[in-house]
Amino acid sequence: MDRLKGKVALISGGARGQGAAEARLFVQEGASVVIGDVLDAEAARTAAQINANRRAAAAVHLDVTRAADWRAAVDACGREFGGLDILVNNAGVFNTTGLEDTTEELWDTIVNINQKGVWLGMKFAVPAMRQRGGGSIINISSVAGLTGSTGSTAYHGTKGAVRLLTKAAAVQYGPEKIRVNSVHPGIIATQMIDIIPKEQRERFTSFVPLRREGTADDVARMVLFLASDDASYVTGAEFVVDGGLTAT
Repeated sequence: MDRLKGKVALISGGARGQGAAEARLFVQEGASVVIGDVLDAEAARTAAQINANRRAAAAVHLDVTRAADWRAAVDACGREFGGLDILVNNAGVFNTTGLEDTTEELWDTIVNINQKGVWLGMKFAVPAMRQRGGGSIINISSVAGLTGSTGSTAYHGTKGAVRLLTKAAAVQYGPEKIRVNSVHPGIIATQMIDIIPKEQRERFTSFVPLRREGTADDVARMVLFLASDDASYVTGAEFVVDGGLTAT
């Protein structure tokens, strides 16, 4: 239970869903965690639940599209827990709109959160990790960053960009012992996919070889591996958590 003992993590979109599951698991494994989210009340509630056993979590307001918020979140890691070792770029938005129906405003919104947010997170985390002599960055992409579909145009574009941003950063910062990897979840039962009608979700799940939707904990366990020293020789890679969907 000490795979992250003494480590400090910053998780964007950490108030609920995958981010909250990652925060809870990280603390169980000995880390301290700063939970960043625009959902201030939910972030504070998640941190309070974690702190029931020991003070290991703090909540901060984090709009991932704003450089000032990222700077403040990284500063909070140092102020609250002494530094930063792990960044999970978890925050994101999902949308099913096709190419011609995507407005310029919608495109910009999705790109700013899913793509710009990841870049800003890395930009502000790297200097803090450099001070610690290294670190691990985990960027949450999607199977939509590996394959296409009949819709979700902007979502596909941003998640594909996250995959290659990850590789570029891994090459650039490998010599400084900063590892960067991407995780590509499939159909995960969180609030993010509640916009998909139940019948459509059931049809999608029927194509999954393991015949179920994934859970936030399924993803969190992969993120834990990449955050830990168990993955000390792993960087610039993508890890699929999809029940075999992309194998079909």
